[in-house]
Amino acid sequence: MWKLQGKHILVHICCSVDSHFFLQKLQADFPEEKLTAFFYDPNIHPYSEYQLRFLDVSRSCKKLGIELLEGEYDFQAWMDAVKGLEKEPEKGARCEVCFDKRFEVSAYKALEIGEKSITTTLLVSPLKSQEQLQKSGAIFEQKHGVKFIAVDYRSGGGTQDQSRVTKEEKLYRQDYCGCIYGLTMQREQQHRLMDEMFSPISGAILPASIEERLEMYKKRMQLEETNQEYKIIKEKFLNYRQLSFKITDAKNQTIPAYALSYSTLAQKKAQGVIEFEDKNIHYFSRQEIKFITLAHFNLACGFTYKNINELLFHPPSFEEELQFRNFLACGNYDLTPIIIVAEIPHAKLTIELDAKTYDDVRERLIKI
Repeated sequence: MWKLQGKHILVHICCSVDSHFFLQKLQADFPEEKLTAFFYDPNIHPYSEYQLRFLDVSRSCKKLGIELLEGEYDFQAWMDAVKGLEKEPEKGARCEVCFDKRFEVSAYKALEIGEKSITTTLLVSPLKSQEQLQKSGAIFEQKHGVKFIAVDYRSGGGTQDQSRVTKEEKLYRQDYCGCIYGLTMQREQQHRLMDEMFSPISGAILPASIEERLEMYKKRMQLEETNQEYKIIKEKFLNYRQLSFKITDAKNQTIPAYALSYSTLAQKKAQGVIEFEDKNIHYFSRQEIKFITLAHFNLACGFTYKNINELLFHPPSFEEELQFRNFLACGNYDLTPIIIVAEIPHAKLTIELDAKTYDDVRERLIKI
């Protein structure tokens, strides 16, 4: 047992899954000490994921009665620090540099607010090397005179207790460490689309995206403030991401167009002409492609889009686009490319569409 004689402890925080259990243990082991949480994690990417983790850490610290400070999100400085280590594996040299940077900033923060001891919730993470952390902590203890408290809350069933606390407290449980390099390698190993990195120019919230989770967890906190009971459930569904889309005519001129969600092309490219029209649907000669005019789209959905650019930058929600598919009698399992244009082109067209459909899991908030 550490005895700090009434001193305060600065606790570097990485995420609520690690921090809530870790802080509870510190409160039990150091009942006389004032704990100050410090969220400094410029490695977390994208920024929406950083916001989500900070949101959940804020909730956790509030429940535990612990003051929380937020460090600077100096992402570019972190990128510069790990340059050349992009291919390092988890627990490799990149992680060590990452620890060092966060320890250094945490040590300076401790000195700034008059505290002489620091520790980090990274110590409880099964994805991190305790040996690496202890080494980095010892270096900065010697360099800055800030004592590093290397507690071990993993052993003796600690990891199982942490999982129990995570479930009981309904904490946000991320499925990757945090940095873009670790995420990239993890998704490659899983043979999964790295959809965390999709960010439409429209700012639309995509299904199962970080932004969707962020909005859901904000709603969760609002429900808690009004003592409304709720559950967070998971459900499987077919997700969709559109990587690129372009239509050109015989003169290689681009035609402004919008492809509805769940539009897919098996070969990613089709050439042909619009052959006929029936009930405001214009049928292409290849790959079951359908064209709709913007005017018909507006009329059917009650929208007021003035042009295709406005549609591109302010699209309907996924749910509204699926409703339009059903309006066209395409059905719930339809993957037909449905393309919206200002006017139906009467020329040979080249359609390039790279899109993915894939099994996925999303969280949903329900009141009970």
